Amino acid sequence: MKNLSRLFFVAVLIASFSTSNAQDKNNPWALGFGANAVDAFPVGEDAPQGGYFDEYFNVKEHWNVLPSISTLSVSRYLSDGFTFTAKGSLNRIDKFGDDSVDDLTYYGVDGNLTYSFMNIINSKVIDPYLGVGGGYTWLDEIGAGTANGTVGFKFWFTENLGLDINSTYKHSFEDYLPKHFQHSVGITFKFGGTDTDGDGIYDKDDACPEEAGLPEFNGCPDSDNDGIQDSKDDCPNTAGLAEFNGCPDTDGDGVMDKDDKCPEVAGLKTLAGCPDADGDGVSDADDNCPNEAGPAANSGCPWPDTDGDGVLDKDDKCPNEAGTVANNGCPEVKPTEEVMDTLNEYSRSILFNSGKATFQKQTDKVLQSMVAIFKEYPQAHFSLEGHTDSDGSKSMNQALSERRANAVRDYLIANGINADRLTAAGFGESNPIASNRTSAGKKENRRVEVKLKN
Repeated sequence: MKNLSRLFFVAVLIASFSTSNAQDKNNPWALGFGANAVDAFPVGEDAPQGGYFDEYFNVKEHWNVLPSISTLSVSRYLSDGFTFTAKGSLNRIDKFGDDSVDDLTYYGVDGNLTYSFMNIINSKVIDPYLGVGGGYTWLDEIGAGTANGTVGFKFWFTENLGLDINSTYKHSFEDYLPKHFQHSVGITFKFGGTDTDGDGIYDKDDACPEEAGLPEFNGCPDSDNDGIQDSKDDCPNTAGLAEFNGCPDTDGDGVMDKDDKCPEVAGLKTLAGCPDADGDGVSDADDNCPNEAGPAANSGCPWPDTDGDGVLDKDDKCPNEAGTVANNGCPEVKPTEEVMDTLNEYSRSILFNSGKATFQKQTDKVLQSMVAIFKEYPQAHFSLEGHTDSDGSKSMNQALSERRANAVRDYLIANGINADRLTAAGFGESNPIASNRTSAGKKENRRVEVKLKN
């Protein structure tokens, strides 16, 4: 009868803690049950007991183990890693240190405040903790209060189910109750969280507690699984891109489908998502020449230039006859004085190989520039006049000047200038434009000049 009274007292004490503050913030409550062992040896006393932690793991000779469920606990999470636990336990004592004793009954009721290091070590499985507290322990008919210190750890198999292993030192306030260790191992189960929508996120942390959602969105849904929660998704039922607030861009051209006039074909933003193959600014759908660049004014086709003079037919007053830009596409009858000055700048920079009528390689660009000018004036006639410095004999210089003037004429004819428009003559050293006494003067005298013929 006395034992039943003690068990009833344990049950009442455990129930009295049912309104304590929060196990963890989502599962505030925990129930535990398991087995315990009592060891009165390694407590710092004389024989038959021993020194502190002496033979601490001598299970066979010192531990009193009741081979059945012998502990029951209820825990409530407080805050910041702190948990309060109320625990009841029973055992049979037949070993007191090194001595044997008759079977003594052992009952304990304890309250313990523990601190978890789980978050500090950043683990989701290993949960080490330390605790302090007190309680009341009966050994047969003798009872006394104790001050308790606990060290232990829990190993969580799941978020709610774990294995709890701990060791508690109980220091008695009365000499007639020996100091002792109580070791426990058991199963603990956390519960008490509310998850209205059943999405695995407790209402306390669920931004959408009435609607099942995802952990990464604090419990809010993402119906189209595009990584954007529905409340921020402009197209919540169609998978899309973050840059378009969840709306799709099927052809990947940077224009979302709802604004894309050609949603199935990649195009340009400037053309509302439609392509422009020739890059002329006219979308292919509106381009009469989609593979050839042309202005929008001509439906994407290029304006023709029939005579190839660089002046488009629409602006060319002589569309069938090559002319000049300056003369609105019509040919110039006579070059201006400025044009003649330009021609002579080119001609005087023609470089011949020494003593020969052959051109140096870098002269080709100069000659091509002259060809272009001659072509602009297809009605004009020109004379090409060769000159030398005074080095060498007059007859030799005369012949050299003639060959060089004819070399220029031959080049122009070979590049499309009508031979009837060109004459060539040599003047040797007879018409110097600078002194032949200096190298610079001689260089100026070695020249080809272009003259306009009436």
